[in-house]
Amino acid sequence: MACKSCVEKPVIKLPNNNVQLCKNHYIKYFEKKILKTIRQFNLVEDGDHIGVAISGGKDSSSLLYILNKLAEKRKKVKLTAITIDEGIHGYREHTLKDARKLCEELKIPLYVYSYKEEFGQTLDEALKKYKLKPCSLCGVLRRYLLNKKARELGVNKLATGHNLDDEAQSILMNQIKNNIQTSARLGPITGVKEDKRFIRRIKPLYFLTEREVATYAFLKGFVSEFIECPNSGHGLRGDVRKFLNDFEGKYPGTKHAILNSFLEIMPLLRKDYKMQEIKDCVDCGEPCSQERCQTCALLNSLK
Repeated sequence: MACKSCVEKPVIKLPNNNVQLCKNHYIKYFEKKILKTIRQFNLVEDGDHIGVAISGGKDSSSLLYILNKLAEKRKKVKLTAITIDEGIHGYREHTLKDARKLCEELKIPLYVYSYKEEFGQTLDEALKKYKLKPCSLCGVLRRYLLNKKARELGVNKLATGHNLDDEAQSILMNQIKNNIQTSARLGPITGVKEDKRFIRRIKPLYFLTEREVATYAFLKGFVSEFIECPNSGHGLRGDVRKFLNDFEGKYPGTKHAILNSFLEIMPLLRKDYKMQEIKDCVDCGEPCSQERCQTCALLNSLK
């Protein structure tokens, strides 16, 4: 079966329909879909200084490349790349190399911040000392650093490489944990309300599956090799990821359905939680919903 738009050999079958596309038409489809998401949700505006959270993996590399194409046309948009080095041996040093290479090619400044410098120990060192779930620990520290450093760099929006799979997993995880307040902060642009202490996150890859992003990154040659974080299979997210992949295999369109149904109720969730007070952490001064932010509470428990 040939490409839908020409006679070339297809490289992918789109997951939510029966359409197959060749390399050139798939690249056009992929980039067009991201630009449509940006326009639909007004993710990028003139005058924006966008921090791009780049790990060097398939998602963030694809995101940085396309945002750079957009910034070249819209001269009033500035990009700065931000990488968090958790200190995961055998993984982060490889992806960091790819991140530096891409930033050099695109001539985008890259700032690297590490757990070791900021918190006194790498993730690997912390996991050897304490019996903690890797993703729970890493996620809290990563979000904290990204927000703090983006604000210090003068960034007003933070672009992340979260794709459709990531969001569907988060939605389902919050349902399982009865954590609806956290779901209210999800969406193509995060946050219930604007606050200068919080750098709002934008997700241009929101409607693209992990497989679609991986295909694009491979075709564009962004990463030297596809390496997954060795901790990615642990915890609830790993189980939910497997569950959704199994369901998607049996019932194609499951992930899209979860995302679209969530977008219908998202305005109601945000309305319910809009009046929640944002406080300053008593230890570090960073914004939080409790007296002490999650990061300081976590670090204090480790001492």
